[in-house]
Amino acid sequence: MNAVFRKLQVSVLNQAPALCRASVQRPVCASENERQFKSMPTHGIGRWRHLLPKEAPKKKKDKHQMKEILAETDTAYGTLNVKVSGYDMTLVEHYAQYIHNLCNRLGIKVAESYALPTKSTEVMLMPEQGTKMFVDAVLKTHERVVQLSSLNAASCPVFIDVLLKNQPEGVQLSVREHTEADFQARFKGRPDLEGLIAQISN
Repeated sequence: MNAVFRKLQVSVLNQAPALCRASVQRPVCASENERQFKSMPTHGIGRWRHLLPKEAPKKKKDKHQMKEILAETDTAYGTLNVKVSGYDMTLVEHYAQYIHNLCNRLGIKVAESYALPTKSTEVMLMPEQGTKMFVDAVLKTHERVVQLSSLNAASCPVFIDVLLKNQPEGVQLSVREHTEADFQARFKGRPDLEGLIAQISN
């Protein structure tokens, strides 16, 4: 009895690795793209928005308010506008960026940096024969403003000298004090809307 039991035990142990291998093997599926575990829900995988903290609803933007104009002191200028203008938008934009970066390096505080509305100028041409004029070209003037606050009077000549030496060809540069008229020039006029408001008020 004991010998028969030992033989049975040895035969079972010899077949055990084959049984284990058979159980580990992947089951044959009807198609490769089919999901094997249909009972496990997978909706919500990859969602992450619910993990972020809930933000307050965004308020409607108020009308752009004018910042306070700084007055000049004995050692520093007040609010200054460095205005760059030209016909080539790429040159104007890059020069405005250069001015902004130079101010950051020299420690000059930049209050704002913005673009003014593009102005279009039509060049009219009159032929030798006749009086009717026709449009020969349309010139677009691009303007950028870098607004400085409290520019030191001692570093101002050096700053202006560096700007003039690096001024590209075809780009105009002007530096002047900021006024309320400069703030209003940032916005495009709407004559049709202004006309309707005038009719309502009358």
